[in-house]
Amino acid sequence: MAIFAYTALESGKERQGTIDAVNIDLAIAALQRRGLVISKIDPAEAKKSLFSTRISIFERITNADIVMVSRQITTLFEAQVSALRAFRLLAAEARTPKLAEKLTIVGNDIQSGSSISAALSKHPEIFSEFYVNMVKAGEETGKLDETFSFLADHLDRNYELTQKAKNALVYPAFIMLTFIVVMTLMMTVVIPHLAAMLTDVGQNIPIYTKVVIGISSFFSRYILLILIAVALGGVFLFRYGQTRAGALLFSRAKLETPAVGNIYQKIYLSRIADNLATMLKSGIQILRGLEITQSVVEDPTYEAALTSAASDVKAGLPLSEALRKHPEFPGIVVAMVKIGEETGNMGHILETMARFYRREVDNAVDTLVSLIEPIMIVILAVGVAILLASVLLPIYNIASSF
Repeated sequence: MAIFAYTALESGKERQGTIDAVNIDLAIAALQRRGLVISKIDPAEAKKSLFSTRISIFERITNADIVMVSRQITTLFEAQVSALRAFRLLAAEARTPKLAEKLTIVGNDIQSGSSISAALSKHPEIFSEFYVNMVKAGEETGKLDETFSFLADHLDRNYELTQKAKNALVYPAFIMLTFIVVMTLMMTVVIPHLAAMLTDVGQNIPIYTKVVIGISSFFSRYILLILIAVALGGVFLFRYGQTRAGALLFSRAKLETPAVGNIYQKIYLSRIADNLATMLKSGIQILRGLEITQSVVEDPTYEAALTSAASDVKAGLPLSEALRKHPEFPGIVVAMVKIGEETGNMGHILETMARFYRREVDNAVDTLVSLIEPIMIVILAVGVAILLASVLLPIYNIASSF
């Protein structure tokens, strides 16, 4: 049973109260049998314990949740289930309370007369502009089941592509962190003890050993200040990255980084082509597609390029010529788009490009992973060997002199 708070009219007077029912449909039916004219009804806000409140803070609606919801909606629509009933069922079977709450609100809005796209648009943190516009196009064409199927496939591809790139960077990041930790421990713990032994002997110390001992001494004395400086620098970079100028600077730096930048470029090109192809197949015009894609590409550099291209297309320039102005789009992309314009088969061309760049990302990530492991291990080994040799060789020379 659930509790629902309602506002209703009885004999021309407004009345408020709560009612227990299995679901909102039964609650409405019970109130109508009492002769009430319902103006508003919502699930009552239940009192939460401190523990449940803390849990809800960490709840997150993932991309996998939206993919699953899209596939379930497709199945329900194919079975001729109404939109209101579909969202009620999805809310009842939702993975998390937060997702159930959002789907319930969407269902309530639909019950109040809103279209599905309008109800979804009230939750931009879950349903992107791309998602909402696709649903709106499905409503206009009467093919909502196909639209939700397209969306599920598209989100699945996009998630898989992004995760593959992220996972490829986890290992090198772990190795680099290990390298930094090992070097810090050696500089602050190991080297000072060995340096003390060399100093006590009183013999001449090679210049490279003096350099290592000097660096170690600096780290040992100012490690706290260094950590504070690193923390403040990280906060500053994070805050700067939230600004438009900072986000654009970091985006360009990321795209120009050797090896990694090439992967990110292909990810964004695949995402752009896939978004546009999916929208064109759903009946959305290319100009509107560009405007939506720029808001979901998730990279400031490509967002700016798409914004400029959309302006040029609105002014009457062909899409291929608009993209040619921006070096972020390779010549092959411009050439393929031009072919699509000439043949009138832009959707198929864009879909082909999306598949091509997805394969390119897979190959680039696999190559990068196979090269990074031995390179990082060699760098780690060489760094440690240099430090040890700088101190152990003088000790060995001292021992040999006796």
